[in-house]
Amino acid sequence: MRIQTLTTVLIVVSALVVDAVCADEWSEAEKKIVRLDPIMFNELPSEIVEELKAQKCTVPQTFENSKPHNVISGAFSEKNQKDWAILCSRDGVSTIKIFWGGAVRCPSEISESKDHGWLQGIGNNKIGYSRAIGPARKKTILEDHKVYGGPTPPPISHDGIDDSFLDKTSVVHYCSNGKWIALAFGTD
Repeated sequence: MRIQTLTTVLIVVSALVVDAVCADEWSEAEKKIVRLDPIMFNELPSEIVEELKAQKCTVPQTFENSKPHNVISGAFSEKNQKDWAILCSRDGVSTIKIFWGGAVRCPSEISESKDHGWLQGIGNNKIGYSRAIGPARKKTILEDHKVYGGPTPPPISHDGIDDSFLDKTSVVHYCSNGKWIALAFGTD
């Protein structure tokens, strides 16, 4: 009986140690997420850089792209209006911040999520950050809807914002009638 109890205790302790080691690896991976200062993005207008810096935003970078990314421009609320979207990380939580280039707009912050939720195993016992944003053009939005379904899109007259978990899934945020709607879910 004692041997069986001792064996059970050792198994439980071993499982707790393995869980703690795994949790430590993920915590370390979160600390290693590359987050760039907005000043690194030369294409951004200076007033947007200053606003991001004032809000203590950094721009998290995915494991698969060595060039600075997660800063995009497009017509996110109206055709021919140049808007900017930036993945802004503060205190381990990211949101997509939108800076509007004209009067037509939706809420300026969307899709808040903890950065550690965007980590994944990337091979060779490594863990990488995997959240990326990009412009979603009309053709892509309609093709994704056809393939993956999701809510029927309104008439598409401008760009959306693709919010992607690399190699997993994505959602397109689309500004319509003053609010953001999720249009298409897909798998990469």
